[in-house]
Amino acid sequence: QLVAYEVKRMRAEEGNKQKILRHIKELAEKLYKNENPYPAVTMHKVQKPTEGCHLRLHQKPFPHLDEGTVQWIIDQATAKLQTAPPAVKAEKKCMVPSGPPIAAIMERNGNALANSARRLEVVRNCISYVFENKMLEAKKLFPAVLRAMKGRAARHCLTQELNLHVQQNRAVLDHQQFDFVIRMMNCCLQDCTAMDEHGIAAALLPLVTAFCRKLSPGITQFAYSCVQEHV
Repeated sequence: QLVAYEVKRMRAEEGNKQKILRHIKELAEKLYKNENPYPAVTMHKVQKPTEGCHLRLHQKPFPHLDEGTVQWIIDQATAKLQTAPPAVKAEKKCMVPSGPPIAAIMERNGNALANSARRLEVVRNCISYVFENKMLEAKKLFPAVLRAMKGRAARHCLTQELNLHVQQNRAVLDHQQFDFVIRMMNCCLQDCTAMDEHGIAAALLPLVTAFCRKLSPGITQFAYSCVQEHV
């Protein structure tokens, strides 16, 4: 329905934050009402007793419950349930016109795609600089890389690039390289959602057991020791 009816309105609102926010709020209310057709029943929370409360003196005895009152409350609730509307909302089917051609929407997304491509390029360049020991250039790009990790495409790109370097037998790093790689991995995992668990997080698993640094003769530290706290 948005694509069919709201495109003109969305274009008219571009650049006006207040109008956009109002529109988003309206949409949010519609979606919320769709998911929650009936008002939620308030649940009474029963507080847990505090630790050591059983050791206290002068405990009041539990009051005697009146059987008639309890039964009356149960009967009231049962009567309410019988008159309650059905829990499942009947679906109303309707035809939605196709709206403007997809090309019109794709044009508007063109800038976003270009931005995404630039972000991936920044991630690739930064990783190349780290492995080529061009630390000054890597430092300049690093803040942009950490910002890019908010997007799934950039996180996926990081795992692919690091995997290429492992395949080229470049897994043993010096201290500075190790620090850069760990910070990128940590940032990537920090921004991962439950949806990334079997994709990005799983792709990082073999990498964190490959990348390492020599701390002293005979002692090697692997990357997993620095990133294993993530859920």
